[in-house]
Amino acid sequence: MIEFKLPALGADMDQGTLLEWRVKPGDPVKRGDVVALVDTTKAAVDVEIWEAGTIFEILVQPGEKIPVGTVLATLLSPGENRPAAVAPAIASVSHRQASPAARRRAAELKIDLDGLAGTGPGGAVTLADVDKLAQASAPQARGALMRVAIAAAMSRSKREIPHYYLAETMPLERAVAWLSKENERRPVTGRILMAALFVKAVARAVRNYPEMNGHYRDGGFEPATAAHVGVAISLRGGGLVAPALRDAGDKPLAQVMHELGDLVARARAGSLRSSEVSDPSITVTNLGDQGVDSVFGVIYPPQVALVGFGRISERPWSVDGAVKPISAVTASLAADHRVSDGHRGAAFLAAIRDLLMRPEDL
Repeated sequence: MIEFKLPALGADMDQGTLLEWRVKPGDPVKRGDVVALVDTTKAAVDVEIWEAGTIFEILVQPGEKIPVGTVLATLLSPGENRPAAVAPAIASVSHRQASPAARRRAAELKIDLDGLAGTGPGGAVTLADVDKLAQASAPQARGALMRVAIAAAMSRSKREIPHYYLAETMPLERAVAWLSKENERRPVTGRILMAALFVKAVARAVRNYPEMNGHYRDGGFEPATAAHVGVAISLRGGGLVAPALRDAGDKPLAQVMHELGDLVARARAGSLRSSEVSDPSITVTNLGDQGVDSVFGVIYPPQVALVGFGRISERPWSVDGAVKPISAVTASLAADHRVSDGHRGAAFLAAIRDLLMRPEDL
């Protein structure tokens, strides 16, 4: 018998609310299948399962708030027979007629459907009915919860991680010119933004600086086996999340751009997967579009490094003995002194700079 437990979907998560099951007893599942939807206060996250088997018993019902590590369900291993004396429990469901979208939103907002008048066919509750009721409640409640969660994670980071900070202004003249020429041959929907170059350059650079890519747990550093770059994304309702763009260094730049756009859209729609939330091994934050010249971030524990990019602007630069204006960006590094030092951090930033100066190699 396999136990399926609520995973930690981020360093700032100690509990979650089960919103919806995507499986029922008797359903076969395989590694990577989405089996449940869980609210983490930051977003509704699709939770994947990492064991193959057959769902045997559902132990937690939608709407229940449970701590990380709680057993949500049990599975029969492949080839395992169901115990003869035990019948699988079936998740209870409300008989109130409601659309799936309305049920999901009601569970997220903790609204009892049985007490809600529906305007749909046959009196069914619609998403609009749930949203109308929700408008009467405090609209800042979710945002306030997110601020508390972010504050807890960042306080833990500053308390536990001995940060050091470095910054370097990087020339982007070649990158801007290359990107402009590259986008001329692409349709509008397929154009590549500088943010994709930043993400891939960081992912490529950590190959030679593994101490920047991984997690510090139980008193020791665990290097990551791949560069899963967390991308800091601001949410429309306030707050932020930093889901992972997996294996970013191994993918073509156009694919990185596509997946980055998809990740931003799904993060803001509250439709992330658990692996995207729990897997980041290094984070990139890009506040250039907000007009900020430089950003010095706080490391997301248990990660050990964060790279920040500011606004791209024209700066005076020495070229062949003459000073001329070129496009440049200030990149910063926040790193964990338990794992690396300033010498290696500076070399890591230099590696990012060199990659951005050879955009065709990305």
